Parts: sequence; C-alpha cells; structure tokens
Amino acid sequence: MVVEENQTIPTNPRVEEDDLEEGEIIADDDSSSSNPANAPLLHQPHPLEHSWTFWFDNPSAKSKQAAWGSSIRPIYTFSTVEEFWSMYNSIHHPSKLAPGADFHCFKFKIEPKWEDPICSNGGKWTMTFQKGKSDTCWLYTLLAMIGEQFDHGDEICGAVVNVRARQEKISIWTKNAANEEAQVSIGRQWKEFLDYKETIGFIFHDDAKKLDRGAKNRYTV
Repeated sequence: MVVEENQTIPTNPRVEEDDLEEGEIIADDDSSSSNPANAPLLHQPHPLEHSWTFWFDNPSAKSKQAAWGSSIRPIYTFSTVEEFWSMYNSIHHPSKLAPGADFHCFKFKIEPKWEDPICSNGGKWTMTFQKGKSDTCWLYTLLAMIGEQFDHGDEICGAVVNVRARQEKISIWTKNAANEEAQVSIGRQWKEFLDYKETIGFIFHDDAKKLDRGAKNRYTV
C-alpha cells in the first residue's frame, strides 16, 4: 500500500467531528432522493494494515535519576491514511524538536522499550544525519513502514528519531534479531527507499543492554 498525501482528506473523525459533511456532492435537482447514483457521496477513509502509535520522550521531563524510558508517553494512535496525515501535518518535524527529544512511531500496543516482550529479542538498524537534515528521511521511513513496503514488515516494531545537539539518528526496531535474513533484507530495503549511501549497522538490544555504547554491529549493509 502506497500512502500518498494527495489521496487523503485532512478531516480526522477523531479530531474534527463537525466536518463530516465535507466532500458531499449535492444534486442540482430533487432526483437525489430517488436515484442512488445521485445521492450525497462521502469520502471513505483508507485503512492501514496495522494501527500505529506516536510516542514522545520529552527532554525536559528526563532526569538522571529516572529509569530509562519512564518519560516516554503515547500521544496519538492512527489507523487510516487520513489520520496519519492529519497528525503528521500538525506536529513538529525532527529539525524543530529540542535536543534530547526522541519521537517514536510503533505498531499499536508495542511500547518503544527494550522491556516490551515483542521488542526484547530484537534489535535496530540506525542511520545518522547532520543536524536538521533528517526530516525527509523520517517521513519516508514512516511511509514505508505504515504502507507495508518492506518484504519482512511483520518483523518491524517501529521507528524512532533521536534529536541531539550535533546530529540526528533514525532507527528501525525489529522483533527477532537472530533472524539474519529478515534483518538484512529490512536494512537493504530501507537504504534503497531513502537512497542512503552510507553503511548502516544492526545492533542487538541484548548487546546494547549489556555493553551500552560499546555494543558492536552484528550485521551491516
């Protein structure tokens, strides 16, 4: 499924219930009541294969004493193309977020934490960008995920953009890190979708938990 903005209606039934009549086609005569072909038409939503949730980790809410992930909060769940664009067009993009912010988009009911049972045996691919240069690639990553463009899309948990003072990183989290074939396929396709030329690496969450920044890439593409 290709998610295109121009196929959508910005009306979001969860947000703007007063706009339900938008898009009606009204006949010029009274025949609409007797002829179904002339009846008012409403735009139909385009459902996604999965529902997805945006999560935000506010840098101002973080503290050194707090447990990792304790400041992450879900902000919106969407299940149609229209809801996605309604939300995406109303939020700050990575280049406008404060340093230290983490913005996630994960499948519904999967939390962006190592401790989540679906994420616990997984890992992540990561791309690095200059400060303020990740906006387009973040959007293309989201569209590829929610549009089910990956051959091993069932392996994907979600994606996160990490905004830091000197750079930005985008990562795709997956379920089964030991499934090398699936992980390498996801990494290669992701690079193709974004036309990303640099080598990217895949780190197991288990390694990251034990070794922190000392964790090494298990796969590269």
